Amino acid sequence: MKAKMLSRLQPVGEQRYVESHGLYYDDFEIGDIYEHRPGRTVTEVDNIWQSLINMNTHPLHIDAVYASETEFERPLVSSLVTFSIIGGLSLASTSARAIANLGWKNVALKAPVFVGDTLYAESRILHKRLSNSRPNQGIVTVETKGLKDSGEVVLIWERSFLVPVDPELQALR
Repeated sequence: MKAKMLSRLQPVGEQRYVESHGLYYDDFEIGDIYEHRPGRTVTEVDNIWQSLINMNTHPLHIDAVYASETEFERPLVSSLVTFSIIGGLSLASTSARAIANLGWKNVALKAPVFVGDTLYAESRILHKRLSNSRPNQGIVTVETKGLKDSGEVVLIWERSFLVPVDPELQALR
């Protein structure tokens, strides 16, 4: 099996490159899985600040005494925090070049996340098609999983986004 190279460095001169973010529509292959690295260890600051920014003041997330009396026995990281971290981890390899995020569906919380957990993400390409209304753009759908370093899945969703066709290939269409 020969692996394809999806370079994020584009030559702009002799021994000079510019970093590019994301992929073009043509780079996505149905069935490919991208392991997003590095991971991210969740901190108490992440959980408290983001919970308060999101107006999620449930004491399970921000009150250690309250949380100690629950089945979790400690503060639970807000699912909004987990969702944001997993979404951010997956961005560079999937939709960093996106024109528009089209939506999420089938979002499922699978396991609790706590301060100190290190999260990773992976995305599998489910579907792609050229846009009917936007020439030289395509819609890609991925399934993204958030995982603890143990491999336990904590969050999963499907997401669709609009990305450009590779400019070098546009003329060939």
